[in-house]
Order: sequence, then C-alpha cells, then structure tokens
Amino acid sequence: MESLRIIDTWPVTTAAAAVVRADGTVLGTHGPTGHRFPLASVTKPLAAYAALVAYEEGAVELDEPAGPEGSTVRHLLAHTSGLAFDEHRVTAPPGNRRLYSNAGFEVLGDHIAKASGIPFAEYLRQAVLEPLAMTSTTLDGSPARDGVSTVDDLVRFAAEVQAPRLLDPRTVLEAQSVVHPGLKGVLPGYGHQSPNDWGLGFEIRDSKSPHWTGNSSSPATFGHFGQSGTFLWIDPVAGVACVTLTDRAFGPWAAEAWTPFTDAVLAELS
Repeated sequence: MESLRIIDTWPVTTAAAAVVRADGTVLGTHGPTGHRFPLASVTKPLAAYAALVAYEEGAVELDEPAGPEGSTVRHLLAHTSGLAFDEHRVTAPPGNRRLYSNAGFEVLGDHIAKASGIPFAEYLRQAVLEPLAMTSTTLDGSPARDGVSTVDDLVRFAAEVQAPRLLDPRTVLEAQSVVHPGLKGVLPGYGHQSPNDWGLGFEIRDSKSPHWTGNSSSPATFGHFGQSGTFLWIDPVAGVACVTLTDRAFGPWAAEAWTPFTDAVLAELS
C-alpha cells in the first residue's frame, strides 16, 4: 500500500504501520514492524480485552461493584467511574460524565487481579497475548499505559477484534458500542466533545470533530491512540484495521498528520 509510505514524511525517528483485514490478511506494511514501541494508552484496548475474557470466564461481572462507590467494571471500562485522570480521586458520580481516567484502568487491573488470583500483567499474557502469539508484547506497570509492542503483534490483535476467537462476537460488539450514550467529556489532545462516546475500552468515532481518525472514517470506527505517538483504529464499514506506531510523543505534528494519513489509506482501499 503506497499510502503507508506517508509515515516517511512524519517528523519522527522511527515509525511503522500496517493494514489488516478481519481474516488476518495483511494488505500492506511499512517500516520496522518488528520494532518494539511504548504503546502509552494503546495499552488500554489490550487491557480491556483481557477484562472481557475475565467476564466471559466468570471471574468478574460487568455490572459488579468496582472502584468508587456506585461504580462497576462497566463504568471503569467506559471512563464513567468518576475517577480523575491520573489520580485515585473521585471527581463525579458514576455514569454522570465521561472522565477519561488512567486511574480507572489501574483500579480495573487491581480488581481483576483480586478476582482471579493472578497479577493483571500475567492475566493479560495468559488471556490475550499468548493465545494470539503476541510474543513481543509486554506489560510492566500500569494497565492504562505501560504496554510495549510491535506492529506485527498488534496486527494479530486487530485481526482478532475484527473476527473474535477469544471472545464471543456479541461481547466484542458490545465493546464497540456506546456505553452511557450522550455523555460529554474531553478527548485528550482534542478538547471537549459532545457527545464523547466510548465503548468498553475502545473510543468510538461517531461524529466527533476534530478527531485523530480520518475525515472519511465511518462513524462506526473505534480504537485508541496513545501519547507516545501510537494508534490503532478499526473501521467495520471499510472492513480493515490500521496500526501505526512511532517514537515521538503525540503533539501538534500528530494532530496534523494522522487524519490525512488515514484518509489516504481508506482512499487507496476504495
């Protein structure tokens, strides 16, 4: 795919990208796809998938209490627990606002570890990474932001999310559907959004503007980006996912570069 070569023009030292279909067919790659990059918040979809495995295994229920009073596992996954961004401090009642929260994912990891009797990083490895042969992916620290992976590994994850084998497809459909519709919130790096729609661990594009995906991305597009200059989106209408990892922190350069890149990828596919 010629569109992937656009990453060569970005002001980064190292970048790699790939596009994959639901059947695992890789339509194109560019850059060092085996290079390990810090994922930052692209860690969250991996953590969320492990949480959904825990749910299907019966270790936890989505609507059982977890986190602040009145909050549940579902609230934590959907950034509606009321916990602050990076502090274990309650700033709103559960379900009242979309408060993007690293702390919420840390509480989620602790909750699953306690319920399963397995440290969360090990649970993630057993539940997701090992079955998908994601041998270059590790979590050492917060389930909100401390994953390290490669494009090659995340391509396997992106194919799984599009055609689930580890989870019931109905669970994944729920994860990519809006939880607590209509809530306002801040999309980090892009400002206030109304509504600020999220699923279970995945951000949903809908009609958000500005946004880190493409202008031509379908409203059903879902995924995540990270402050380390990384992103993963899945567009069910186009039938593909794109993984792009870099070694430069998110900033104005990314806000300017990512949208036309995604539009070029989708244009080439069409």
